Amino acid sequence: MPVLTNEKKTAVKRVLRLSVPAIMAEISSIIMQYIDAAMVGSLGAHATAAIGLVSTTTWLIGGLCISVGTGFSVQTAQLVGAERFEDARCAFRQGIKSCLIAGAVLMVIACAISRPLPVLLRGDSALYDDASAYFFVFSLALPFECLRYMSGSMLACSGDMKTPGILNTLLCVCDVLFNLLFIFGFGLGVKGAALGTAASEVCISLVMFFYAAFKSDVLSLRLGGSWRYTKSCVKAAVKIAVPAAFEHSVMCLAYVAATYIAAPLGTVSLAANSLAVTAESFCYMPAYGIGSAATTLVGQSLGAGNKALAKSYAHICAAMGMIFMAVTGAVTFFAAPLMFRLLTSSADVRALGTAVLRIEVFAEPLYGASIVCAGAFRGAGDTLLPSIMNLVSMWGVRITLSVILVGTMGLYGIWTAMCAELCFRGVIFLVRLMRGRWLDIKLKI
Repeated sequence: MPVLTNEKKTAVKRVLRLSVPAIMAEISSIIMQYIDAAMVGSLGAHATAAIGLVSTTTWLIGGLCISVGTGFSVQTAQLVGAERFEDARCAFRQGIKSCLIAGAVLMVIACAISRPLPVLLRGDSALYDDASAYFFVFSLALPFECLRYMSGSMLACSGDMKTPGILNTLLCVCDVLFNLLFIFGFGLGVKGAALGTAASEVCISLVMFFYAAFKSDVLSLRLGGSWRYTKSCVKAAVKIAVPAAFEHSVMCLAYVAATYIAAPLGTVSLAANSLAVTAESFCYMPAYGIGSAATTLVGQSLGAGNKALAKSYAHICAAMGMIFMAVTGAVTFFAAPLMFRLLTSSADVRALGTAVLRIEVFAEPLYGASIVCAGAFRGAGDTLLPSIMNLVSMWGVRITLSVILVGTMGLYGIWTAMCAELCFRGVIFLVRLMRGRWLDIKLKI
């Protein structure tokens, strides 16, 4: 068994110190998803299928919000590492303006497509009204979702992982409370689930922004800085955000395509697919926390001009992500029946969901590798090639295999294709990590 040097031990401790708050936020988010799914699932397979029909499109729109924030937060990590604190505050201010503009534009577009969307996704006509209403309410909260992500990622990249971790946990608590009020208190069903999520998003985004803008030792607006756009900041943001937006679009459009493929299989299959995705989220919560830490540590190390340290952090984070996800994957395999008993009252949905989820958990270690590697690459400002890799993986492997297998295997074929694709993606991301060329990406900031 290899012995860790003192330097490696220190690096592991720092990764854990930054990862734990993010992992706790992911855990709370997953708990929120489970409670949401259980609350809606108690209304029957129809309600679950209505939300599941449009959920992949909400991921697509939400991913675009994240991309705008990423364009500025990665710069902040590198500027903090270089001790250029005033420039970091200027990047924060420019990011705030950009996210609010992007959020407003996305809100208008999403509201406009809310009515025809369930039809375009080939859902059952009985799901149209609830699915459209859910997506419309979700759309109204998009400017606040953009603001929350921007503020939270800025705090994280400045080195404060604790505050966004706590506030994202509170987001889950608020969501549960608002859901109880709107779903059951007012008897609004699926519409109540959307209102609960939107209301919690509004509340926590404002608090998150307050902490970033007025309480942060690094970012506080009281410490000075300019609201004017600068050429170097905008150019670097575009260089990071456009490929990131492309990547999110590629990934989420593939999820939408998977929903399109699964929708004709019927309400039970659509509900099982949606709940299996929710149940699977238990597996990857550590990887996203460690990936967030990798973005911060790699960005700050490269900002300080230390490529060797950035590479070391990336390798440590990738190994930790794979180990953690191997453990959570094993737990999910054995706990799958219990998970579905908590999520739905439908015996048919439980049986099918448990079966397909157990297919996919074998890919979790390599899926974890791809998540953490992407976080490390993001910290270096390397978003273009990873987005192309995701394009090839999702559309060349997952969607192609899904189309081939769905005719004979149904939902089992779609999840078999998912397992194969996640393994493929993990391998190609690890190869890029080991080659180290991503360390040569230069941001002019």
